[in-house]
Parts: sequence; C-alpha cells; structure tokens
Amino acid sequence: MTDEGPRRLHRRRRIRWMIAGSAVVVALAVGTAVVLTRVGSGSAAAAPKGPAPVDTTTVTKTDLADRRSITGKLGYGTETTLAGQKQGTITGLPAMSDVLDRGKTVYKVDAKPVVLFFGDIPLYRPVGSGVTNGPDVKVIEENLKALGFGGFGAPDEKFTTATANAIKKWQKSLKLEETGTVNVGDVLITTGPFRVNSIVAKLGAPGAGDLLKYTGVNRGVSVQIKSSQRDWAKIGAKVSVAVGSKTATGTITGIAEVPPDPNPMPGSSPDSKFDVSIALDDPAAITAADATSVDVRFTADSRSAVLTVPVGALLALAEGGYAVEIVDGDRRRLAAVKPGLFSDGRVEISGPDVREGMRVVTTS
Repeated sequence: MTDEGPRRLHRRRRIRWMIAGSAVVVALAVGTAVVLTRVGSGSAAAAPKGPAPVDTTTVTKTDLADRRSITGKLGYGTETTLAGQKQGTITGLPAMSDVLDRGKTVYKVDAKPVVLFFGDIPLYRPVGSGVTNGPDVKVIEENLKALGFGGFGAPDEKFTTATANAIKKWQKSLKLEETGTVNVGDVLITTGPFRVNSIVAKLGAPGAGDLLKYTGVNRGVSVQIKSSQRDWAKIGAKVSVAVGSKTATGTITGIAEVPPDPNPMPGSSPDSKFDVSIALDDPAAITAADATSVDVRFTADSRSAVLTVPVGALLALAEGGYAVEIVDGDRRRLAAVKPGLFSDGRVEISGPDVREGMRVVTTS
C-alpha cells in the first residue's frame, strides 16, 4: 500500500548517536547538517566505546509494484442487456445458460428466427438493393461469408447484386422469404458469442424490447471500482485473483460505466462507478462456486529496475528528509536519499551516494 512506508517510518524513526549535554551534529555528504537523537528512557547515558552490532541488508535493484485489493465476484463477468427490434409477437426464447454463437437463433418473432451476427455496430437501416455504401453493409457481408454464403469477394461497404444473392441463399436456409434485404430487427448484433444469464422477455410479449441479459462465455470475475480507482483498470492489463488458498492470474477484458442511480440516497456521493470484467487466464485454476467473493489485486503503480531497501533501513532525519546508513568496512556513514514507491515492505530510493550492492543498516 502507498501509505505503508510513512506509517512504518513514524514507528521506526531511529537514531544511533548519543547526546551528551548537547546534540551531536552530523554532516551529511551533501553538506546538510542534521540533529540526531536516540529515543531512550529520558536520562542521559555515557557514550559507548564503539558502535554496537547492527543488522544490515543490501541495496537491491529490482521491480516494485503497488498493488491494491478490491473484492469481486466469481462468475461469467458483467451482465449486458440485449434488446430486440423485430416487430411482432415473441414466439420463442432461449434458455438460461445457453451459449449462442454466430448464425444461431436468439429468439423467434411470429414463428420466424432472429439470428445472431457479430459486429461493432448495430443494424440501423435495411440493407438491400439501392442502399448507399456504409459500414453496416460490411458487417452483413462479413457474417454471410463466415456462415458460408459468399460470392461477393472480400467484404466491403458496397452492396452489389452478389451481396443480394448471398442474402437470398442465407434466407432460404432459414426458410424465410428470399427478399435479398436484411431489415432492422432481422438480426441481432453483438461483438461475439455470449452466455444467456437471465431471460427478461416472455412469450407473447412484443418482439421489440429487452429480451435477455448475457455475459461472456468463459468463467471470470466481475468487480466494481470507483472513479478514483479508474486508472488502475486498463483493457488487457493483468490482475491477480485469490480465493482461499488459491491464486490465479486474469486479464481485464471490459470496463463499463455504471448508470447513475435514478433515486440516490439523500447525502450520498455522486462518485461514478465502473464495472470491470476479468477473464481468468486458466478458467480451471479456481473451482469455487459462482458468486463466491474473491480478492482482486490491481497494480496501481509500478517501477522498473529501481534501487530498493527494506522500509526499516530508511532514516527520517530530525531536520527533514531521509537517509540510509551505509556500512563501509568498520565505518558507518549517512547518505541522503529520496524515497519513492513503497511496496511489500520495501521502498524505492535514489541519491548520488547510493548504488546497487551497498550494505546498509536496517531494523527489518
């Protein structure tokens, strides 16, 4: 945690030089004079004949990462609502936990199938003869070709007679009227296959409206973060997921802002929240039941190849600033340092008088 270092420094402020009537002034190599005192019983003590034995450690160059934990839930990721646009009456619906892929029937309206296509944009107009060039034409051609209905060359944004013929062949395979046009509502478009998590609509309801809620097809984790934590989550970033004694790695696959509460509690914070979807790199690594709480660790900050020491090796100086006590043979000397990232009991340090491999005094 970021505040781990300062708290431990407060507890571990240590000075190894005695006071005899007045404070001893020790000059750092950088020329800064500081007053050092030992925290003792309150009575003056005689100066020792020599330095007492001390614990030492090595200045190490390594990577540091500040990781933050948030509780999430095991399952299939964040739910997304899927709405239909087909006019008519719902006569068929999928079952919960069904996995639907490209070309499969999502639901039926007036006993006719509405099929799943993949794409990045929804169908916003009829795609048929006379339609102007557009990205929706390319979406239709890409899906037709993937389903084995080609003949128009490489998918592009231009609608041709060959495109119309491919649509007719596809419609014939579904026992639909062969019009050569794909109307809004004839297909539902998502970015990929999905798993039906819950059914919203009912048989006999209008075909245009919310149908179901779906998730990804692979088991994963969902977790909610605040806007102040938004920088921790990036698509493709790695996280660790732990439940009980088992730990696995995961990859962030989706980030969606949570709609604001239409009826917020009086005095509640308007802070935005985000749902983060995480795919387990090995879905079999964690076998706990769905909805089990898990500990998700994000990397909030990181440093590569930096000099580090245990937090207990960092001295807080009475005159301000920080130092480490370097052991050089039988001699010890102070070197001013600037602390950086704190993580897992270690702290990043930098300064002109410290380098990898040096031995320094430590309390831990």
